[in-house]
Amino acid sequence: MGEPAIKFRHLHAFIEVARLKSVVKAAGFLNVSQPAVTKTIRELEDALGVTLVEREGRGIRLSRYGEVFLKHAGAATAALRHGIDSVSHERLREAPLIRVGALPTVSSRIMPRAMNLFLKERMGSRVKIVSGENSVLLEQLRFGELDLVVGRLADADKMAGFTFEHLYSEQVVFAVRAKHPILSSNDSLFSQLSLYPVLMPSTGSIIRPFVDRLLIANGISGIPSQIETISDSFGRAFVLTSDAIWIISSGVVLRDIQNGLIQRLPIDTSDTQGPVGLTMRTDVVPSIAMSFLLQTIREAASHP
Repeated sequence: MGEPAIKFRHLHAFIEVARLKSVVKAAGFLNVSQPAVTKTIRELEDALGVTLVEREGRGIRLSRYGEVFLKHAGAATAALRHGIDSVSHERLREAPLIRVGALPTVSSRIMPRAMNLFLKERMGSRVKIVSGENSVLLEQLRFGELDLVVGRLADADKMAGFTFEHLYSEQVVFAVRAKHPILSSNDSLFSQLSLYPVLMPSTGSIIRPFVDRLLIANGISGIPSQIETISDSFGRAFVLTSDAIWIISSGVVLRDIQNGLIQRLPIDTSDTQGPVGLTMRTDVVPSIAMSFLLQTIREAASHP
């Protein structure tokens, strides 16, 4: 019996269907018809002899076999992309591009110093830094679109195929502009959250469950005036020009607090603390340039 005739297009279509949880959306992303995607998935299932995708209401979900195969499909496409990039850069005599995903707090606090240190090494490598939510960055890492993620440690079920190196721990803070009226009030801080706009971590962000649990534990079931954002530039500008309360990772506003522009409310947020570190795929051996970059990130994190 021969090996299953699985091609890159099968893996690509399957990964996008799994990522978007929709055949229609995957077809739009791949710029092909919906029947073409459906046919490709069926070809893959026939080659493997198992069902990978199952209907769930109006959408789809991965079967148990699909969940298992997704990990290997992601690793395979990532390895292929890495190989293609390596050959392309070698042919053009270009230094390979190192693609780094970083949380907003890392982008503002750690990566500037790390890049200054890295550039002094004169490695000749190009670095691309992408900022976003932890879950999105890890998804891009799994499928080979990123080489490294500097962010929070994800839940155990999201870490299959990844390694994590702890750099430091960080917790959430409640921050307001200097001279905010809540700073001079004697009332309970939690009881006043409904009086002001509140900037919340977006639904799906890794710190949102910590924030939700903290609010519920203190009797807050909902906030009337709420804005979800992961943009540190918007959050900073909005807080400095309004009476908004910003619930955000401490690293994002550390310098603003040190400069006296923003103040941290005296709320115990120790339960929101979590590890921040380096996440990489287990099947990738870092290049010399990547190893130097990793070391500069470690150094930058140890001297915030």
